[in-house]
Amino acid sequence: MLKTERLVLRPFTLADAPQVQRLAAAREIALNTLRIPHPYPVGAAEAWIAKMGSGPEATFAITGNGEVMGAIGLVVDRTHNRAELGYWLGVPFWGKGYTTEAARAMLRFGFEELLLNRIFADVFSRNTASQRVLQKIGMKHEGTLRQQFRKWDEYVDVECYGVLRSEYAAHSRPA
Repeated sequence: MLKTERLVLRPFTLADAPQVQRLAAAREIALNTLRIPHPYPVGAAEAWIAKMGSGPEATFAITGNGEVMGAIGLVVDRTHNRAELGYWLGVPFWGKGYTTEAARAMLRFGFEELLLNRIFADVFSRNTASQRVLQKIGMKHEGTLRQQFRKWDEYVDVECYGVLRSEYAAHSRPA
């Protein structure tokens, strides 16, 4: 469990499935994520939560005031001592800085607890809000992959961001 000023990042439980189902069902969520389908199938939240812990992922529920607001996690690659950061936040919680707060906590977890060397994230070019989150937490834009993925019969460009352990240490140092 990770705590921030306003949030608790904790493991998901099956009791969270109804809220995940409601939030993930929004078209706006699926639009800018690669793996969340729309419409979101009934039972998909339970299946997703049930398979957690079966891979190299550290996935947490983003919660505030005891309510599940979204998800954030790292997919860890120990061979290269790096991880991919991924997240989504329910539409009712957008625009309040929650994703930035949760993402900062995940960088701290990745570099200070998991002792990673690099954390990266890839976002659809049209998702400017997510790009701002990555910039605010100190990630650097590393390039654009043109038409990298196909989402809903459209090829989408992807912006690549990353931060190294040494950069994180310099960025997180008190002024």
